[in-house]
This record gives sequence, C-alpha cells and structure tokens, in this order.
Amino acid sequence: MKRRKRFRKSLLLFGFIALCGVSLFFAQGVGQGRYALSDSLALFHPAGLPLSERTILFAIRLPRVVLALLVGGGLALSGTVLQGLFQNPLVDPYILGVSSGAAFGAVVAILTRVYFGLFTVPLFAFLSALGTAILVFRLARVGRRIPLETLLLAGLAVGFFFSALITLGMFLSGENLHQVVFWTMGGFWNRGWEEVKMVLPFFAFGVSFLLSFGRELNAFLLGEKAAESLGVDVERFKRWVLSVVSLLVASCVATSGVIGFVGLVVPHILRLLGFQDHRLLLPLSLCTGGTVLLLADTLARSVIHPVELPVGVVTSLLGAPFFVYLLRQRKRGL
Repeated sequence: MKRRKRFRKSLLLFGFIALCGVSLFFAQGVGQGRYALSDSLALFHPAGLPLSERTILFAIRLPRVVLALLVGGGLALSGTVLQGLFQNPLVDPYILGVSSGAAFGAVVAILTRVYFGLFTVPLFAFLSALGTAILVFRLARVGRRIPLETLLLAGLAVGFFFSALITLGMFLSGENLHQVVFWTMGGFWNRGWEEVKMVLPFFAFGVSFLLSFGRELNAFLLGEKAAESLGVDVERFKRWVLSVVSLLVASCVATSGVIGFVGLVVPHILRLLGFQDHRLLLPLSLCTGGTVLLLADTLARSVIHPVELPVGVVTSLLGAPFFVYLLRQRKRGL
C-alpha cells in the first residue's frame, strides 16, 4: 500500500514537471514572431536556425520564459508555505508587505533617476523589500515571540503605508509615470539573462530551504501547541520561514514587478485537488506556479496583438474571482 502511494506521488510530481516543460516549449513559439514546435525544439540543436531566429529564441524569448517559471514557482511556493504557517487559505506572499516595499524602492529609483547600471531599479526594490520585512518583524515581535496574528496586521499596515507612498510617487512622477505604472503592474518585457542570473541564486537558496519544511508544516496543521509537542521549535521555525520567504519574494518582485494572486490561487487549487501533505504539496506548488505564470505571460503578450498586457493585470483578472470564491467558501464554513 505504501509503495503504491509513493509511486502515485512520484507519478503526479513527474506529470506536473512534464507539464511545466511542455508549457516552456509552447511559450517559446508564441509571440509577435510565431514559430513552429520544431523551431522551439531547436533549443537542443540551434545551429540549424538562421541568426535572426536564434537571437529571438535565445536572447529574447528563452530568458523571459525561464524568468516567468522562476518567479511563478517562487511566489506559489511562498504562498503555500505561508498558508500552511498561518493556517489560512486567504494568505499570500504579499501579505507581509514585502511587495509594496519592493515597489516603493523601485519607484524611488525611477523618480530620483539614480543610476548604478542595469540593476539600479531591481537593486533598490530588493533592498527596500528586505528593509520592509525587517520592519514588519520588529513591529510584530512581542518579547521573543512573533504571534502570527500580529504579524498579519503589521504586514497589512506597512503594506498600506507603502501603497500610499507609491500613489503619491505616481502623482509626482510627471514624464516617468508610464515607467512607474508599468513596473507596479508587473511583467517580463525587456527582461533578459541578466535578470535570470540575478534571481537564480536567491531562488535556489529559498527553494532548497522551503522544500525541506514539509514535515514541520504538516505538524502546524494541528496547531502551534501540537507542533511544539511533536518536536518543532515553533518560534525558531517561524523566524526561518518568514525570513526565507521574504528573501525569495523580494528577489521575485525586484525582477518582475508586482504580480499578485499566483501565491494565493495555486496552493489552494492543489489543496482542492486533494493534496494536503506538504511534502508533496510544496514541490507541486513550485511546478504549478511556474506553469501558471508562464501561461499567463504567454496570454498577456498574445491576446491583444501586437500590444502586450502587463502580466500582473492578467493574473489579477483571473485571480480576483477566485479570491471572491474563497471568501464565499469561508463564509459558508462559519
């Protein structure tokens, strides 16, 4: 029986990884210049392609596709971990205020016209996001403990504060309004291998840690006291989780802008499909989140040809109705 369950879990995980790979090749062939599947498969043998097509596929499309997979996977994994920690399906990575802090840092960089090279805006966004996370932790701390309810309220308060500052910045931005608005909407236009290299170390670090927290998150399903009785150092575990999630979300927002609802919707869909064990749910969220954001980005750059929609708009249009559905389900359960 155990072998059959283990085989089924392995098969499901392999299926989701395969779906992620198929989505990658599909996204490679969609855009203003359309290519056949055989051209996408030429990634394994690029010598047969003309130089112009090779440039489009390898220098423009492929880094964008890879970045969408990384950001989507990171946001969905973070959302799954936070929902397990808070025991609340309405929590997502942005609840800590990190995304608003990152957006504020980016707006400051754009408006002040500070320039340290290609990574000026992402660097400001990343540093501001980390500073926001530290601020939220300090506000939420009660003695040596970080109560989850207090953390939730602190994150919301700080997030609203930075959102107000961002709105003020947009009002004062003048000719930079277009750049500020598009960055706060989120997207992968003009993203290349430099952004992939920037997010990859934080992604690898964050994912490797969060995927190892499955057993502890399963214990949290029974409550904090039960988790502590099962040998989990609750306060230390919360500090680790929140720090790693903040780092991962900060790197995602710094390279792609603010993209909402991926971390909210993906983990809940998987739970509705019956995946409750975090040891399987975490890697499934990683694969599914990357696939969902990649397909959303593909839709964003092809639905109104040749205009490209911000992918944050697409995820919000799809995610907002689902969020309402979650609220109605919780209301019925009360």
